[in-house]
Amino acid sequence: MVDYHAANQSYQYGPSSGSNGAGGGGSMGDYMAQEDDWDRDLLLDPAWEKQQRKTFTAWCNSHLRKAGTQIENIDEDFRDGLKLMLLLEVISGERLPKPERGKMRVHKINNVNKALDFIASKGVKLVSIGAEETSAKEGLLLWCQRKTAPYKNVNVQNFHISWKDGLAFNALIHRHRPELIEYDKLRKDDPVTNLNNAFEVAEKYLDIPKMLDAEDIVNTARPDEKAIMTYVSSFYHAFSGAQKAETAANRICKVLAVNQENEHLMEDYERLASDLLEWIRRTIPWLEDRVPQKTIQEMQQKLEDFRDYRRVHKPPKVQEKCQLEINFNTLQTKLRLSNRPAFMPSEGKMVSDINNGWQHLEQAEKGYEEWLLNEIRRLERLDHLAEKFRQKASIHEAWTDGKEAMLKQRDYETATLSDIKALIRKHEAFESDLAAHQDRVEQIAAIAQELNELDYYDSHNVNTRCQKICDQWDALGSLTHSRREALEKTEKQLETIDQLHLEYAKRAAPFNNWMESAMEDLQDMFIVHTIEEIEGLISAHDQFKSTLPDADREREAILAIHKEAQRIAESNHIKLSGSNPYTTVTPQIINSKWEKVQQLVPKRDHALLEEQSKQQSNEHLRRQFASQANIVGPWIQTKMEEIGRISIEMNGTLEDQLSHLKQYERSIVDYKPNLDLLEQQHQLIQEALIFDNKHTNYTMEHIRVGWEQLLTTIARTINEVENQILTRDAKGISQEQMQEFRASFNHFDKKQTGSMDSDDFRALLISTGYSLGDAEFNRIMSVVDPNHSGLVTFQAFIDFMSRETTDTDTADQVIASFKVLAGDKNFITAEELRRELPPDQAEYCIARMAPYQGPDAVPGALDYKSFSTALYGESDL
Repeated sequence: MVDYHAANQSYQYGPSSGSNGAGGGGSMGDYMAQEDDWDRDLLLDPAWEKQQRKTFTAWCNSHLRKAGTQIENIDEDFRDGLKLMLLLEVISGERLPKPERGKMRVHKINNVNKALDFIASKGVKLVSIGAEETSAKEGLLLWCQRKTAPYKNVNVQNFHISWKDGLAFNALIHRHRPELIEYDKLRKDDPVTNLNNAFEVAEKYLDIPKMLDAEDIVNTARPDEKAIMTYVSSFYHAFSGAQKAETAANRICKVLAVNQENEHLMEDYERLASDLLEWIRRTIPWLEDRVPQKTIQEMQQKLEDFRDYRRVHKPPKVQEKCQLEINFNTLQTKLRLSNRPAFMPSEGKMVSDINNGWQHLEQAEKGYEEWLLNEIRRLERLDHLAEKFRQKASIHEAWTDGKEAMLKQRDYETATLSDIKALIRKHEAFESDLAAHQDRVEQIAAIAQELNELDYYDSHNVNTRCQKICDQWDALGSLTHSRREALEKTEKQLETIDQLHLEYAKRAAPFNNWMESAMEDLQDMFIVHTIEEIEGLISAHDQFKSTLPDADREREAILAIHKEAQRIAESNHIKLSGSNPYTTVTPQIINSKWEKVQQLVPKRDHALLEEQSKQQSNEHLRRQFASQANIVGPWIQTKMEEIGRISIEMNGTLEDQLSHLKQYERSIVDYKPNLDLLEQQHQLIQEALIFDNKHTNYTMEHIRVGWEQLLTTIARTINEVENQILTRDAKGISQEQMQEFRASFNHFDKKQTGSMDSDDFRALLISTGYSLGDAEFNRIMSVVDPNHSGLVTFQAFIDFMSRETTDTDTADQVIASFKVLAGDKNFITAEELRRELPPDQAEYCIARMAPYQGPDAVPGALDYKSFSTALYGESDL
């Protein structure tokens, strides 16, 4: 007889440990001797043989009904070998040789031999019992003990008396399908009810045929072991699919968890990128706004707003940009490690798009600061010119006041000869004065022209005033010419002239002009930016002061002429009219203006010295800033070079490298107070309106950019090492392999930039043993350089090497797992997903799976194949 128990043992068991199930009891060896006695007795028991036939018949029919047939009598129905061959085909899933359909005994024998040969070809021994069956028996017993361990009053120690009360059968069903059995309502003292309940539920819901009768088990002192084993093995096979489903569900949960986490990271990247790009989009128009303001105060407020932007608003965005790049690299690493396609952000939100926007922002920022400073200089110049224009215009207008009325007088018609000569001389003096003022009028016109060229906001009023001055000047010229002609016509009739008054007038007029010019110069506003410029003004002022003694002697000489005229008049009893007929410049005027000059000189001294002190203070600020900048600038450059060297050499383990880099990062952060001190010094320089510094080549902009690049570089280097650790741990790469990868990469990275072009990368692959054709190399380049930048980084290289040497989940594995859950169908239903998967992941699948469109589709069928391939980027989800 065929050992059908061994032929049906497709389950896998571990070695029996001899341990007990829950509930205690003796070891397996305690009842082995007793079993031998029972087996000898059973061989002689007809009831036992009947039960064996019944059990085996039921077992055979549980398989034959899959082929649409069954047997009634083992001896008769297997005699011709036809149903025996059919049974083996159903059990094995393979086709046996074609049977012989003859009715002769030789045909039947041949068919039976074909069945026996097939059994022997599968390694099944045709014996009643052996070591293999004992091992299978122990494995099945251990499985039963593990499954029934949590249940009270169940202690499975064998395959006979441990099953008499029926609780063990019910426990097996309840452990796998708790909704089918109300276990707590079963009573140990009612074995027939327990057994019938288990057998009926198994036949109705688990497709396990009823192989034994409850009465046969209860009424037998020792139920047949092989019958019980056969029955229990049917339960094992029925529930083995649940274990596969659990494994498949775990695999799907793992894959879905990774996918959900990656989706969250992608959403976070999209949100952060959108926020940063929106901030850049709002900020660039503000920085590109070049509408000038009318006053220095308004422009200085703009400069203060810009300082707030640099100090308060921009630094957090620098950190966000750096963190965004780190998150993007980490996400890409996780996608590569989980065998997912690379993350492609939405259009316009690539890291390169953010970098381009950031470059545009910094370009606008640099131009904006330069424009602000130029505008402040322009407005400062405009204020200076406008004030100068007003002063000169006021002086000129004061001088011209009443001149037109004077030139229109007809006093010469009734004057004496001496009066006429006096009027002529007076007019000549006026013409001299008029000529002297020509230069001032030209200066006023030139200043107005410059204000127009510099786009002075009040140019209209300036032009109106300037035009009025010019028109008046032309009128004065015309009137002066007309009066001279009238005086010259009358001069022929006049003979006497007072030479002393004339000499006084001639010398007093230029001297008066000189004093007016001197007062104008002493009150003239000045603006300087350097020590050299103020020292030049001081030198010019000292030179002016050296001319004062000569001017004083000239003043005394002029006053002496006036006194001499009075002395002659008095000595000759000449009655003077009381005023010099040739000039309006009286001695009182000369003395008054001279005293004014004497008062203005020390005031000018004080103003120049005060400005000199200010310039000295500015020079101190320049030197102070230059001293600090000449330390911080080289320090940043040195750190950048050291980081570049560290990122290439990478000595020690990755953890050592990461620790060293983070310690290095802390030392950089600890240096921040030096930068803050430099910012404070720079603010003092800007508040003092210092625009250049010859003591250093470093500007604050250079220092800021260098510092930001330093922080970004160390953060990227740390992130690169962290990603290498992720790759190493996920792919099982040893430290020696990682160092070998680094050494190979550094050897071919000839420029020591941390990346290489395609030619160097091809040479690197060849050195590691790859035999590359153009097609294979192009495939590899599409993996390591998905953005087609033409460069391969070290991270991309190790990702490629790890992917080539390790195994990961694939779409086919996930499809196979879903197929298990679906019961071998080409589709799966929402009910099956909710039963096999956790609620959140079941709903995740239901929401994303497309309806199944195959010919075997049923209402609510879902396409798990397209969903699985989409997880790995092989189709559109």
